[in-house]
This record gives sequence, C-alpha cells and structure tokens, in this order.
Amino acid sequence: QVQLVESGGGLVQAGDSLRLSCQASGRNVSYAMAWFRQAPGKEREFVVRSNWYGGATHWLDSVKGRFTISRDDAKNTLYLQMDSLKPEDTAVYYCAAPNRDYYASSDRNEYVYWGQGTQVTVSA
Repeated sequence: QVQLVESGGGLVQAGDSLRLSCQASGRNVSYAMAWFRQAPGKEREFVVRSNWYGGATHWLDSVKGRFTISRDDAKNTLYLQMDSLKPEDTAVYYCAAPNRDYYASSDRNEYVYWGQGTQVTVSA
C-alpha cells in the first residue's frame, strides 16, 4: 500500500523560502513522482514531474529557477525547495505518484497516489 505524507507548509512573506517534504511508504521516491498544487477556485496543476531516477524533470514555467526538487533515498523522502516565493504560489501542495515506475506526466488524472496536501500561504 502506497502512502504519501507531505509536510513543511506554512505562512511566509513574499521572497521567503520553504522546503516541503513528501515521506513515502510502499513506493520508492526515485521512481516517477510529481508535485502538484491547487489554489482556491482553481484546478490542480502540476508544479514539477520527475521521471525514473530523475532521468527527466519538467517544471511549471512560473516556478522555473525558483523551485528545486531533490530526494533522500535513505529516508525515502522527496523534497520541494521553494525560494523567492510569491503570493501567487499560495496553494495546497500535493505530492503524487502514478501507477507506473518510469514516466511522470503533467496530467493529474494519471496519478493514483496522493498525499493529504500541505498549505503554503505567501503574503505580499
């Protein structure tokens, strides 16, 4: 059984940083994984998707150069480092995994495993 648990969200000011964590069980975080976010009144959108062992990583244009993804294999944890945060980054952030190992798409409908989400609020 796959379980994903996010943590690390909070209330910060514009320009600050946060690091989100996604602790996984039942799935290796080196396989295809993604981070999504959902702002109030908006659809859930992908932030970053990473293929098998980071073979290819794709970013939402608006976060390129500000966010980075990493993992700790010993802890089986995926991280999303968010720098230079903006008010428009305010959302609930989710980590997700598809029901396959190699390829992570940007289509949320292809993901079957989701964490509970962690709230990120960026004030101006």
